Amino acid sequence: MEQLREPRLGVDFGRVIQGGALAPGGADTAFLDGGMAAALASPANEGVFEVLPELVARFGGRAWIISKCGDQVRRKTLAWLDHHDFYERTGLPRGNVRFCRKRADKAGHCAELGITHMVDDRLDVLRAVREVVPYRFLFGPQKGPAPDWVRPVPDWAAAAELISADTPAARPRSATPRSR
Repeated sequence: MEQLREPRLGVDFGRVIQGGALAPGGADTAFLDGGMAAALASPANEGVFEVLPELVARFGGRAWIISKCGDQVRRKTLAWLDHHDFYERTGLPRGNVRFCRKRADKAGHCAELGITHMVDDRLDVLRAVREVVPYRFLFGPQKGPAPDWVRPVPDWAAAAELISADTPAARPRSATPRSR
């Protein structure tokens, strides 16, 4: 019955949308520990603004950012998204951004939203959503081979190819009131 489930995309923010691919386990200190100016100046991951709009359209707008962070990084994330015209450039609805305090808590968001495809750079997150999300994509450089229950995607081009292969083009969702 899984095939009848409406496709919905979940995407992590740090090191997937923003920050570029870092060495496995590396931290984006400019975004995490720097001030607001440094956070806003930090780059998008290569290919995100070319690929994500296509994926958001493929999923009929049913796409969410699901990010683990505290209040300070939450503010920086929302400011970064606005500063880079993220919503306009990707088509992801402004209200489709979720935050949690622990990586494992992403599973609750995925269950609530009905996420079918999740892109994250952390294996522990994908392990936490394993029972909830049927298609799991491990993004960016990793130490060693990936387990067989995730699909490694080194960059956005690879992510687009694999996700598109798993997902027929969706019809846009019906008109709904815009989120504030």
